[in-house]
Amino acid sequence: MNLLENKNESISQRFIRYVKIDTQSDSNSETVPSTEKQKDLQRVLVDELLKMGINDAHLDDLGYVYATIPSTSAKKIPVICFCSHVDTSPDCSGKNVKPIIHYNYNGEDLILPDDENVVIKLENHPDLKAQIGNDIITASGTTLLGADNKAGVAAIMQAAQYFIENPDFEHGEIKILFTPDEEIGRGVDHVDLKKLNADFGYTIDGETLGSIEDETFSADGAILEINGVSAHPGFAKGKMISAIKILSEIIGLLPPNLSPEHTAGKEGFIHPTDISGNIELATAEFILRDFDNTKLQNHAQLLQQIAAQVVKKHPGAGFKLSIHEQYRNMKEVLEKYPFVTDYAIKAIERSGLVPKKQSIRGGTDGTRLSFMGLPCPNIFAGEHAFHSKEEWVSIQDMLKSAEVIIRTAGIWAENSGN
Repeated sequence: MNLLENKNESISQRFIRYVKIDTQSDSNSETVPSTEKQKDLQRVLVDELLKMGINDAHLDDLGYVYATIPSTSAKKIPVICFCSHVDTSPDCSGKNVKPIIHYNYNGEDLILPDDENVVIKLENHPDLKAQIGNDIITASGTTLLGADNKAGVAAIMQAAQYFIENPDFEHGEIKILFTPDEEIGRGVDHVDLKKLNADFGYTIDGETLGSIEDETFSADGAILEINGVSAHPGFAKGKMISAIKILSEIIGLLPPNLSPEHTAGKEGFIHPTDISGNIELATAEFILRDFDNTKLQNHAQLLQQIAAQVVKKHPGAGFKLSIHEQYRNMKEVLEKYPFVTDYAIKAIERSGLVPKKQSIRGGTDGTRLSFMGLPCPNIFAGEHAFHSKEEWVSIQDMLKSAEVIIRTAGIWAENSGN
C-alpha cells in the first residue's frame, strides 16, 4: 500500500496548505466555535471532500464537519468514525505559519531561520533518532507548526482519497468528523452524534509512530476563592487580611511531587493555571489530573485540607473550593470493547510497525466521545513537541498514519459477518 503514489496530491501538500490557515481557538471566547477563523479551514476541507466525490460533506453552523464514505461491502459492518480537530493551541501563535521541509534528515539539530534561538535539538527530542533519512516539517521559529492536529486531519483526508480511488478495497461505511475547539476542552460540546450515526471511532491525534492510546487522565477543574479583609495600608495593623497572601501560602504548600513539572507516566498532579484578585478576594483556578479516580478525589481533598489549614491561621478570612468534572479516563469505556483497540493494533502491525500501547497524560476528543456512547481510542498522527515553536512532524509518519486508518477500516470488514 503506497500512499505516496496518490495520483491527486501528496500528504505533505495537504498538510502544508492546512497549517498555513490560522485556526487558533480562544478559551476566553463564549462563541461557538470560539473563533470564526477555524471555519476557514473547515470550509477548505468540505470543498476538498466534495471534490473527491463525498457528496454529503458539510460544515454546520457550530463549526463541525461531517462526511460519509459509503460502504463497499455487502456485509453488515459497524460504522466507524475517524476524527481530528482543526484548532491549534492558544499557548503559542498560529498566525502566519511558515512550514519548512527538512529533506533527508541527517540527525543534526534543526535551527529555525526566523529565530535562531529556537533550535530543535536531538538531545531534547529523542524521537528524532528514528527519523534519520525522513523528511521533517517544522515551522520557521516564530509560531507553532500546527501538526497538532492538522497532521491527523491530513492523514484522514489522504485516507479518504484512497477509499474513493480504490472502490475494490472492502470496508464498511466510514464517517469523517472534524471538530473545533479541542484545545480548549470544548471539542465535542456540540457534536451531533445522531447525525454522525457511528458505532465506534478513532481520533487521529497521537504522537509517536506506531502508538495507540486507550487510556487518558481523569480530569477535574477546581476554583479556589479566598475572602480577605481590605483596609488602608497605612492603618492596616490588626485589620487587614490579605487574600492574595493567603492564596500564595496555600499554593506554596502544594507538594512538589504533585506538580506537572515533577511528574510523568501514571503520576497525577494538582496544577494552578490562573491567579487573579486583590486584598479582599483572590481566586485561583486549578486542574487536577490522575489516571485513577480515587487518587483524583484525593487531590481535591488535599487541596481542601491545605486551604482549610491556612485559612484557619487567619481569623476573619474565608474560602470556597469548587470542583467540577471535566472528563474521565476513557479506559473505563474501552475495556468493555477491547476489539476496537485490538483492530487498530493489528492495523499498525500490518503497516510494518511495532505497536506501542500507551496512556495519554491529557485528554482527547475521544475521551469524551467514549463516554457519550462512541468508544474512541487514539491513533498516532506523528505530531511532536505540540503547543510550541519546536513542533515537528515527518511526512513518512503522516503517511503511515493514513495507512493505519485504511487498514483499520479493512480489518473491521474482515471481522464482520454477512
